Amino acid sequence: MKQDSKYILWFKEIRIEDVPLVGGKNASLGEMYRELVSYGVKIPNGFAITAQAYRHVVSTAGILDGLKETMSGLDKKNITDLAGRGKKARDLILGAGLPDDLWAEIKTAYDKLCKEYGSDTDVAVRSSATAEDLPTASFAGQQETYLNVCGYHSLKEACIKCFASLFTDRAISYRVDNNFDHFDVALSIGIMKMVRSDLATSGVMFTIDTETGFSDVVFITGSYGLGENIVQGAVNPDEYYVFKPTFKQDCRAIIKKNIGAKKIKMIYGRGDSKVLTRNIEVPEADRKRFCLTDDDVLTLAGYAITIEEHYSKKAGKFMPMDIEWAKDGNSNELFIVQARPETVQSQKDMNIFVTYHLQEKGTVLARGKSVGEKIANGKARIISDVAHLSSFNPGEILVANTTTPDWEPVMKTAAAIVTNRGGRTCHAAIISRELGIPAVVGAEDAMERITTGQTVTVSCAEGDEGIVYDGILPFHVEKIVVKDIKRPKTKIMMNLGNPEEAFSLSRIPNDGIGLARMEFIINSYIKIHPMALVHPEMVTDEAVTEKINELTYGYSDKKDYFVERLAHGVGTIAAAFYPKPVIVRMSDFKTNEYASLIGGKYFEPEEENPMIGFRGASRYYDEKYRQGFALECRAMKQVRSEMGLTNLIIMIPFCRRVAEGEKVLAEMADNGLKRGENGLKVYVMCEIPNNVILIDEFSKLFDGFSIGSNDLTQLTLGVDRDSALVAHDFEERDAGVMKIISMAIKGAKRNRRHSGICGQAPSDYPEFAEFLVKEGIDSISLTPDSIMKVTLNIIELEKK
Repeated sequence: MKQDSKYILWFKEIRIEDVPLVGGKNASLGEMYRELVSYGVKIPNGFAITAQAYRHVVSTAGILDGLKETMSGLDKKNITDLAGRGKKARDLILGAGLPDDLWAEIKTAYDKLCKEYGSDTDVAVRSSATAEDLPTASFAGQQETYLNVCGYHSLKEACIKCFASLFTDRAISYRVDNNFDHFDVALSIGIMKMVRSDLATSGVMFTIDTETGFSDVVFITGSYGLGENIVQGAVNPDEYYVFKPTFKQDCRAIIKKNIGAKKIKMIYGRGDSKVLTRNIEVPEADRKRFCLTDDDVLTLAGYAITIEEHYSKKAGKFMPMDIEWAKDGNSNELFIVQARPETVQSQKDMNIFVTYHLQEKGTVLARGKSVGEKIANGKARIISDVAHLSSFNPGEILVANTTTPDWEPVMKTAAAIVTNRGGRTCHAAIISRELGIPAVVGAEDAMERITTGQTVTVSCAEGDEGIVYDGILPFHVEKIVVKDIKRPKTKIMMNLGNPEEAFSLSRIPNDGIGLARMEFIINSYIKIHPMALVHPEMVTDEAVTEKINELTYGYSDKKDYFVERLAHGVGTIAAAFYPKPVIVRMSDFKTNEYASLIGGKYFEPEEENPMIGFRGASRYYDEKYRQGFALECRAMKQVRSEMGLTNLIIMIPFCRRVAEGEKVLAEMADNGLKRGENGLKVYVMCEIPNNVILIDEFSKLFDGFSIGSNDLTQLTLGVDRDSALVAHDFEERDAGVMKIISMAIKGAKRNRRHSGICGQAPSDYPEFAEFLVKEGIDSISLTPDSIMKVTLNIIELEKK
């Protein structure tokens, strides 16, 4: 390695192996600048002040003995002692200043950077410790960063402050926890051209799902302005998920987007060198729209995948990455400003699947983003600012507006963390993952709704949403060893409606999704009746119209809201289980259920018995719903064609007659979903006796049958299971019901069509599952909590 100066190395001169010389952050920036710019990844230019320069500062000033004496006898648990020693150590370095020869080299390098970018160019001054960004310890945020630094005076001040930040309270505590000697670690400084994200956007992305460890997605967060607010948890950012396998096949593979509050943004100061940055409020209109275009999201995903593949090749193993990015508002270019190995999910034992189950629910105090998939309870402690940290007791629930690295000594003793602000890549989220405790971030009003001393339960085991309940609620923990479990010949699939659970549940040994319920997605994520978006003029209630406008804000065509939200929900499930088959049932609401959607009452008739009324296939070609079904088809086409998730199989519910099946298939084809095209399979629910009686005829139209044992039992026995008067006669194990199911399985086999079952009975009754296996059914779809038990039973049965 060529080094023209004693204490300066340019990014082009640095490799990842140079961590001892320039620290993890700078080594990574150099590696990417050297190796990945040619692949289209954009990195701002800059240089590193080496760790040797830090040692030169300490040696020239003669303060090493003073630093060692200051750290001697440290009691990390005593926050007051820790803070006093940290300040004394920092003051020693600040008082030392920069030796003349070092400052001369820094000025020369800065002048060279100014020649490339313009006089008095704005730079970021970022600390880079020589032990940071290791695969098992992130050291994230332990030292200081200074943004929008211009000119000699500000640069010199920022550099000496960076050196001093090696002894921030949180850095001292972190080194003790990770068994690093304070004087084996040195500090390098990275000085790089600022990306003008104050005029645009910035954020953090991971090449793995941060909550579940699902490795096939790039998870991107973004907000307006400079990136410090996201890292510090000062804003609730937008979130985006890109599916890596089909992205690599040139598909537009954005499978999920969540809009964040984005209430403030950090911009440049007003020109006073002492006010380098400041926060301002984001206009309401900007808060309500996504801060990145889809093209930007896909560009960032491409950068992330390129970086991950490079580092994985260097490491000789899969190496998920934690990456900071920024968009320049002047040039509209996207840049990578930092990358390091992900240090939490990549260290977990993926052969053990641990799930937390809340046994009952209570009064909800606060809601936010869930971090950690766990549950904890205890007494809450409101901490308004860092000055009150000493009042916190170990084992309490920490409730705060936001957290910073200065809070870490206390966070390590908390049972759970709740913050008003922040997203899944904020400081509180990162630290809670490292500590293995649950956190609810971005809860908005938690500090107002919760009081100190109040007993609460923090649940992060219910999907993307984290919930804080009043009181101590019971829960239990289930552990499943998933390694080396044999697969039975009978396919064991999963029933799933909630996309938020898909990444996590995909780790349970399975053969795909036997039933994904579209109704859950429409009810939970869309909430609006599709026909109210097609014909808004028919909605006459101003309050309902206002609610629709609020939910669809940012969509010039409100129908696109329905299509995109439905596509993202289904796409998330299809991606989680890719390339295994995922069978999605088109909407099967009853008229009373459709009517309960926003705007639904204007489009739904009242029926005495909606169970056998206007539902399923009969709606799809009827003028009352035909345009709504077209939106469903558009969403499914987007999943298969744009996202590239061709493992998606479409299933038609409650198809009464063969002629009805023909009409539905024709309607689908008119909306771009032609059976057989691009490998599209179409199944039909086998839940009406006529489906079984005419199974040979239905087999000419459909590729498979999924037995809906609930409705088939009702219609075979003539029992309404919702009626308290006759519900006791609802019995899937009745001889007549089992006989008609046997006929369905044999009929499917006779016609070489897939046969499966997605009702509740196999999950509830082991003898029913045994009956299905003996009859030769191709697949059994079960609730997630019963899959392992039934799988083991079927393996034993098949041995016999």
